[in-house]
Amino acid sequence: MRKIKISNHGVVPLEGSCTFTTLADKAGAKDALACRVGDVLFDLGAEIPSAISEVDFLTYDMPEGWAVFQHSAAHLLAAAVKRLFPDVKLGIGPAIDDGFYYDFLTDKPFTDNDLSAIEQEMKGIVSTDLPFRREELSRRREELSRKSAESLFKKRGENLKLELLKEIPPEEKVTVYYLGDEFVDLCRGPHLPSSGQLQNFKLLSVAGAYWKGDEHNPMLSRIYGVAFRSAEELARHLEKLAEAKRRDHRVLGQRLGLFILSEEGGAGLVFWKPKGAMLRHIIEGYWYEQHLKNGYQLIYSPHILRSGVFHTSGHFDFYRENMFTMSVDEQEYVLKPMNCPGHIIVYQSEIHSYRDLPLRYAELGTVYRNERSGTLHGLLRVRGFSIDDAHIFCTQEQLVDEVRGVVELAMQFYRDFGFPNFKVELSVRDPQNADKYAGSDQMWQVAENTLVQVLDQLSLEFKRMEGEAVFYGPKIDIKLMDNLGRLWQATTVQFDFNLGPRFGLEYAASDGTRQAPYIVHRAVLGSMERFVGTLIEHYAGDFPLWLSPVQARLLPIADAQYEYAQKVAGQLTQSGLRVEVERSDEKLGAKVRDGEMQKLPYLIVVGKKEVEQGGVSVRLRGKGDLGFMTVNQLIERMQNEVETKAAPFSTT
Repeated sequence: MRKIKISNHGVVPLEGSCTFTTLADKAGAKDALACRVGDVLFDLGAEIPSAISEVDFLTYDMPEGWAVFQHSAAHLLAAAVKRLFPDVKLGIGPAIDDGFYYDFLTDKPFTDNDLSAIEQEMKGIVSTDLPFRREELSRRREELSRKSAESLFKKRGENLKLELLKEIPPEEKVTVYYLGDEFVDLCRGPHLPSSGQLQNFKLLSVAGAYWKGDEHNPMLSRIYGVAFRSAEELARHLEKLAEAKRRDHRVLGQRLGLFILSEEGGAGLVFWKPKGAMLRHIIEGYWYEQHLKNGYQLIYSPHILRSGVFHTSGHFDFYRENMFTMSVDEQEYVLKPMNCPGHIIVYQSEIHSYRDLPLRYAELGTVYRNERSGTLHGLLRVRGFSIDDAHIFCTQEQLVDEVRGVVELAMQFYRDFGFPNFKVELSVRDPQNADKYAGSDQMWQVAENTLVQVLDQLSLEFKRMEGEAVFYGPKIDIKLMDNLGRLWQATTVQFDFNLGPRFGLEYAASDGTRQAPYIVHRAVLGSMERFVGTLIEHYAGDFPLWLSPVQARLLPIADAQYEYAQKVAGQLTQSGLRVEVERSDEKLGAKVRDGEMQKLPYLIVVGKKEVEQGGVSVRLRGKGDLGFMTVNQLIERMQNEVETKAAPFSTT
């Protein structure tokens, strides 16, 4: 008899050979979906290897268990599609953070109108509770060779699967999964025991996607979906998706007159309209103010640089395909894809001593990256964008204070912009592959310890991401949580062991020696474009008063009150408030509705009574009619709301 240790279930004795399903039954692990032994995942139906003594069961509430659930639903989708459309060729169908998708090669791309029929077919497969069955095809096993896998998919005409099969290294096992007897897919697994566990799912949308993400490959038809354990969870998720659709920054940006994305002007390039430009101006003004308060020096670097700078930095080797290049005076220039080399050039322009450090160079620098057209998405993924960039040059002794200053500045930004919740990740190198990273072991140890020390000092919980550091240094990533609980990338605090040595940066140390400064690369908001998109969706366009491009609109009931409305508007403007006067001939009700559609915080009604009494009638977004106020009372109220950066009453 042997004993198997199971997380959260103690030790379970076993006699003879049996499957993980038997082990789960003995342990009372009713919610197990699959299992993990070390780094290897198994189906519950797999036989337990004789050498193992510890098992972790994967449940729906665990990231790996969620992935098993979603990936099984992707196979369910593919099986239904093949029943309805036998000539369709299978691509890939992975689990993703918010569900799953499957790609299909088809002469006639799917549309949203096809989803209902596919869902019905999926429900039929669920009702018959077909088993997921794994078969291993290994070159080491004569009867089940790799050639048999090729034969299997050739017979079915699955050319994309044959292409994937060729990419599997010879030493790796080849496995396929059947769903019932009809459907088979090339897959590592694991999967649920059977389709009957996938009762609650929904197909969400159809999109185009290039095979392997390469625009030179065929365009596939991608179907997105999601599956949940219960009908209640699915209903809540669909409500959340509906709310997210209502908050879509691309729709609201057009409706509120903030920005334009023009194919004529160029894909992935943003044209800011007056209201959007004002919103950016407000954010940037705040950014400049806070950085100057925190000891940053502002610099500007050119939009184009000679390509040699990027050869020296190493960016040319890693980002060449994402760079826009041009010839100037028979020399190659690059539209800068990042601001780092420009800041290095500024540092190099003078001789520095330890007394000069830390040096904090900050720039709202516009950069350009040749993103693939299929990846562009509103303001969130563009080809031209401005990064709130900064590079800090400092000594080792200054590292903790400098990194802490960055994180504290970021948290100040979050409070003022209305993001009380965020998540922190610490990306560090893979200790098993240290030779893949720039910089000495000592530098990495100092950098990682500095980041951990700062997070501990600030009592910030963080998730350690082993192997997620880029080759030139560890980093802190902070993701904002919006009003729907979604995460948006914002702050990055990045050590850089690459640029200093490449450019030969130095400073005169206190002992007279020449030392290399430590470089901390950081962005607080990330790109301005993405942050504005985040703000729009977070507030559903109902910006707090201090951020609203137009803070109030005066609504004269008739032409006779227009002159008085202009006078009041002048008083508000002189007090630092942003206002406009409605000039249309519409009735008051229509004017109010339009103001509400434009999500204006204050609507100020001016009629005969208001003129006679020397005041205004005020409507506040989210609260309705506030009644009569003097102009001074209104100014005081609005100025206080701006100064305190009060949250809006409504985000609907």
